[in-house]
Amino acid sequence: MKRRLLAVMLAGMMGLSLLSACGSSSSSGSSSSETSSSSESGSASESSAEEDAETVDEVVVEKPETITVMVDGTIYTEDHHGSELWEKLEEITGIHFEVTQPDHSAYYDVVGQTIASGDWPDVMILNSTYYAGYAQEGVLWDMTDAYEGSALQERVEAAGNSSVVEGMKIDGRLYGMPFERGNGCITYVKQSWLDYAGLEAPTTYDEYIEMLTAFSTGDPDGDGIDGNTYGVSAAGFISSESPYVNYLPEFYQDAWPSFYQTDDGTWVDGFTEDAMKEALQRLSSAYDAGILDPQSLDQKTSDARNKFYSDQFGTFTYWAGTWCHELSMMLSTNGLDDDLVALAPIAEVPYYYDRTSIPWCITSTCENPEGVFEYFISAILDGGEVEILFTYGVEGVHWSTEAETLFAGTENEVTYEEGEFHMLENTAKPGTQYTSAHLDQMLAIVPITDDPGAESISDEAREAQEIFNENSKTVTLVPSTDAMTQYNGDLTTKKNELIALVVTGQMTVDEAYDEYAQEAQAWSDLIVESLNNQ
Repeated sequence: MKRRLLAVMLAGMMGLSLLSACGSSSSSGSSSSETSSSSESGSASESSAEEDAETVDEVVVEKPETITVMVDGTIYTEDHHGSELWEKLEEITGIHFEVTQPDHSAYYDVVGQTIASGDWPDVMILNSTYYAGYAQEGVLWDMTDAYEGSALQERVEAAGNSSVVEGMKIDGRLYGMPFERGNGCITYVKQSWLDYAGLEAPTTYDEYIEMLTAFSTGDPDGDGIDGNTYGVSAAGFISSESPYVNYLPEFYQDAWPSFYQTDDGTWVDGFTEDAMKEALQRLSSAYDAGILDPQSLDQKTSDARNKFYSDQFGTFTYWAGTWCHELSMMLSTNGLDDDLVALAPIAEVPYYYDRTSIPWCITSTCENPEGVFEYFISAILDGGEVEILFTYGVEGVHWSTEAETLFAGTENEVTYEEGEFHMLENTAKPGTQYTSAHLDQMLAIVPITDDPGAESISDEAREAQEIFNENSKTVTLVPSTDAMTQYNGDLTTKKNELIALVVTGQMTVDEAYDEYAQEAQAWSDLIVESLNNQ
């Protein structure tokens, strides 16, 4: 069957529905109905045919005996007792799982080699870039019909997270199932710095700039040296991947530096629009005024975090949820005030950006894709036993509710009472506790009905995540095209180069766009044309 499907794809017939090749639910049901309608036994036969069709539908979604899986390090690896997670899943489902888990850094190289070999796993996890490309090439099974009308869809809709799934669709079709929101960045402000400046949390851009100015020209860190702090710092003036503008949203506002689809369905290059030019001018003015850390040009996220922990700047746009707790904890560890204000978007910022989720995908050579969808994909978001497993791991191995003391005799010693949920010591990183097995409990698009770890979430992390979730928009996937593959790498490099030159004052906005028109506009035009003609 695999050879037959590969032959079909190589013949250029990827546009045909692979559902008819791999699954037989609808075709079997139709055949039964046609047979019954040609019978002479009247309504009784029609009734019997309907029952037969229902029976066929039930039989078609058979439980697989074995499911082959390829996954990266986003699930517990072997040194984190990952094999015990899969053994527990086998115990719950009665299905044998053959798992290939390449080294995290080499994962997509191995995926590429595996796809080239033709010996594909039944299911694999892919980031948004590979997801779009492989969907176009026919590597992924179209799960749209399996999802629509399913119990999983009902659970997702009940949780109000349909938009996350919709954000994974390509030309209206679903080739992978996201399990949690992609998450994104929210702006944190140090309350002690606001108090020093005598300001309230900003709600407009003018108030935001007023705050940054006060943080940069005063002495909020109290060391008696004026002008040694910045209002805001970031890991780059623009991010290297979507959602690009997530670290400095107050300056970008409604600008988008890459390709997006307008309300009428037309694809455009947002970099060429006036909104982007205005964003670059705001960034340049902030840099020139000394309120934007100049080292943001090329510093890493770890550099920015360390500066924040040492009170070198007061406003930091970083990941929502658990990172709020982490930032507060590190400030406290350094003897600093740990009270952070998580801001809703200021008036000029329409929303924060939620990254495209990382989906689980079923390959188009899978012999029982409906079964894999039902007994693996859907099961992970069952809101119960399997979802608990993929969130926290195996009870007694990764987490516990027993009374015990961890890290006894060390500065990290912590004691838990009987019935108190806690993660156990991470055997791969002694002195620390396990974090999530795969799913983040605050990001999962189907909540756990009786979540054993619900009370373990800090109040500040929960509040930051809720503010982000209520004020965010999922980034739309950009389809892969030949022109995109050929030109977008060089085009993005040119855009980032011009952004750096404008922000640092080495080039005006007009000069930058003159150069863009001469050196890069042709690439942009070809990509836009390919997107609109797909």
